[in-house]
Amino acid sequence: MTARAMPLPDDPKSPGPSYDDRPPPARFAYDRHTWKEIAHLLVNLPLGIAGFVYAVVVLAVGVPLTVTVVGLPLLAAGLSGARLLSRAERARARKLLGVHVEEPSPMPVFGGIGVFGWLWSSLKDPVGWRTMLYAFIRLPWGVLTFAVTIAGLFVLWPVLPFVVRGLTNVDRAMVRGLLCPSDELERRIAELESDRGVVVDTAAADLRRIERDLHDGAQARLVALAMGLGLAKEKLLEDPEVAASMVDEAHGEVKLALQELRDLARGIHPAVLTDRGLNAALSSVASRCTVPVKVTADLPERPAAAIEGIAYFTVSELLQNVSKHSGAKSASVEVWRADDRLLIQVWDDGRGGAGPDGGTGLAGLAERLGSVDGLFVIVSPQGGPTTITAELPWRDRAQDHASGSRGR
Repeated sequence: MTARAMPLPDDPKSPGPSYDDRPPPARFAYDRHTWKEIAHLLVNLPLGIAGFVYAVVVLAVGVPLTVTVVGLPLLAAGLSGARLLSRAERARARKLLGVHVEEPSPMPVFGGIGVFGWLWSSLKDPVGWRTMLYAFIRLPWGVLTFAVTIAGLFVLWPVLPFVVRGLTNVDRAMVRGLLCPSDELERRIAELESDRGVVVDTAAADLRRIERDLHDGAQARLVALAMGLGLAKEKLLEDPEVAASMVDEAHGEVKLALQELRDLARGIHPAVLTDRGLNAALSSVASRCTVPVKVTADLPERPAAAIEGIAYFTVSELLQNVSKHSGAKSASVEVWRADDRLLIQVWDDGRGGAGPDGGTGLAGLAERLGSVDGLFVIVSPQGGPTTITAELPWRDRAQDHASGSRGR
């Protein structure tokens, strides 16, 4: 499940509205949606004939020849080709009907799994078999929709938009039912592949940030410190007072460099989070906010370290936004566990209008939470207040340690 930064009208703890690809209600007027649907129904017949012929040829040739050596490879190749037909049908439905269906996971590469592995995967591919069924159904349905649409353009044109909408709704149902990924596992794999890319990009961005902070901050200060100590060493015998002054300056530079390193380490993973847990770490973050923040953490036990870290940095980023952009006078942070989920709610009485497109890093937070099956919900009307709810999967720290031990 990919997290989306989206507004929530009523309950900030509910998951929010889902994506809806339904067209607007049909009208007597012939708008662009109606013309697209008419075009879809008229194309049903020629494409239905082509798909029906393909399915008949593949099955008529492949099935009888399965008793020979060449039958199974021919049938497997035909089922693999059926995937191309289903991809074209999904693209047509997406373009003309506005139906968004996830693409199935690709078949394993022939060279990677061998001849028999590819053959077995192709023969038991549910996407290919459902596409064959779809091709058989499409021909009689295409004849019906073509005839009704042509007749309607001359006889039923006043009510044709409503007739067309009813016919295309059947098409939408067939596309969603027969051309979708094989099951929930397929959709889950596609989501995990997308989330993996987000995790990799986020890790690379964090490494670049750490490198930049070290190069521009602590490293530059340590170089200046080394130069200062070198000059002080040269002056030590000639002018002890000047050398002592330079050593004092170097001492101050050491303190500043240490502070920068502490801040950088806190940005990577704060020591207070490791030692004392999420409640103490969030209180520390709240104390650095320019707005008075009330922190309430109702956690009977500590979650896994990875979840705890994501929760900490989520609150830290949100409180930075409160300090910089909200104009609030007060804020609050609540953290609690609900069944197998960790919930975080950050509220402020600022000017509102927060959103993922405002350059405040909210879109990045939504992507980070999505990479671990999280949810990110924004309720921020103009004029305020702003309530942002983040939801993370709960994993016990004991289970986390056990899996780490097995890995080692």
